Amino acid sequence: MKLEDQLRDTMRFKHLSLKTEESYVGWYRRYVLWHDKRHPAEMGAAEVEAFLTHLAVDRKLAASSQNQALNALVFLYREVLKVELEGVDAQRAKHTKRLPTVLTQAEVAELLKAVKGDMGILCKLLYGCGLRVAEGLALRVKDVDLNGGTVTVRAGKGDKDRIVTLPKVLLQPLTEHRARIEQIHKHDRAARLAGVYLPNALAVKHPAAAESWEWFWLFPSPSLSVDPRSGIQRRHHTNDINISRELARATKMAGLTKRVTAHVLRHSFATHLILRGVDIRSIQQLLGHVDVRTTEIYTQLAKAMRGAITSPLDDL
Repeated sequence: MKLEDQLRDTMRFKHLSLKTEESYVGWYRRYVLWHDKRHPAEMGAAEVEAFLTHLAVDRKLAASSQNQALNALVFLYREVLKVELEGVDAQRAKHTKRLPTVLTQAEVAELLKAVKGDMGILCKLLYGCGLRVAEGLALRVKDVDLNGGTVTVRAGKGDKDRIVTLPKVLLQPLTEHRARIEQIHKHDRAARLAGVYLPNALAVKHPAAAESWEWFWLFPSPSLSVDPRSGIQRRHHTNDINISRELARATKMAGLTKRVTAHVLRHSFATHLILRGVDIRSIQQLLGHVDVRTTEIYTQLAKAMRGAITSPLDDL
């Protein structure tokens, strides 16, 4: 078996996401090509160090990209080749500390007035619950409890679950949305299509779940696609590019000058909660942050938006 296939099999065994799989394979290929197609088993820490230095010095990649490359190669050596990389001392790219873009509450209101359709509902859900894009896309019908008013985020970043409050204003739109996608589910079942993708070994333990209404995507794709892992044609969730397109259209309609992405909605959610006086620990839990220091960036943004420190120009 080729080493790339072994790498993919190991990542699937450990239930890494498809995006992580593609990223790690990509870094593996770049690493091998840069070393003139030498087999990784013939190389070690020195070659990894040289490659990472090349990324920082010659390619001038950001620190996050360099760290991703390092993580991919450490995984390759440790999990596939069963070799520990020790003493990697590459020249590292500098970490840049940038404040995230945040919309004011008035700007969010104008933006969400302009969004339309199913992607509009998803955008409102991302802001209203502070979800990451991948978390919103991965929602199943069963994850949104319209009666209990909660949204359960399954296997979020760090493979952790959490529960957030569902905004009451979304109860009616989501009820109508579910009625529409139920027709898609019934059509798929009548057409005897393969069921939706199930995480981990659930497809083996409960094979019927893939065809059940409860496990159907809350935001299904309008078209079918081939599962890159199994080769099975099925309906997956909608693509994140559809959210980006809707946000770009709505941003222009709302007359906003800021660059608005789906993650900006999450940043805005956290900052607006701080402005309302919600404590930082509660916001940390809602966002699913492991370290509260990640959440504290929003206090700086909220302070500036609140005008806690005024300019001396205003005193003249």
